[in-house]
Amino acid sequence: MERLEERIGYRFKNPGLLNNALTHSSYSNENRSLAVPCNERLEFLGDAVVGFIVAGYLYGKFPNLPEGRMTRLRAELVCERGLNNVSQAIGLGEYLLLGHGENLNGGRERPSINADAVEALIAAIYLDGGLSAAEKFIRKFIIDVFEAGNSHPERDYKSELQELVQQKSGQVLEYRHVSESGPDHMKVFTVEVALNGNAVSRAEGRSKKDAEQHAAAAALEALK
Repeated sequence: MERLEERIGYRFKNPGLLNNALTHSSYSNENRSLAVPCNERLEFLGDAVVGFIVAGYLYGKFPNLPEGRMTRLRAELVCERGLNNVSQAIGLGEYLLLGHGENLNGGRERPSINADAVEALIAAIYLDGGLSAAEKFIRKFIIDVFEAGNSHPERDYKSELQELVQQKSGQVLEYRHVSESGPDHMKVFTVEVALNGNAVSRAEGRSKKDAEQHAAAAALEALK
């Protein structure tokens, strides 16, 4: 457990909370005589804590962002895929307490189980160290990762372009992934925007999503 605490940058005063966060219901059910609680209650609390912290971050960071866009961004940050990525980053799966069957069936790699465990871990940190400790974890493993991969979080150029195109019926908008180059840690993606089969713009980005936003921004300028 000490290695895990080093990875997450937090040392528990009450190790029982960490153990609870790592206990899947399958393990709890197989060990009823030990009265080991599963992490589902912590998961419930962690979902609320991470949602609150992320909402506060978005509200303060992007004062001109409308409610709908903030809602979509919050959902993107705390979705199963994103939380599973957090689990992979800290190697949480190897520490999970799973039932025999769940373990044999690949439970340690299952995104839903790992995402739920991350929420439970956040709740455990919150209960053990308070909101500031939970916020530190969320910022490091969720918010900072989001900011590193989103050059244009304040404007959704793809949505703006879609709205512009839809003003005239029968228009077909397409994003074509042209190429990718560079080593794995410095990938460059090239994306082309086509309208009704005709290329309108082309742009690069450090991720496909970023390249699409750049290309959409260029297409807006060209079409306006």
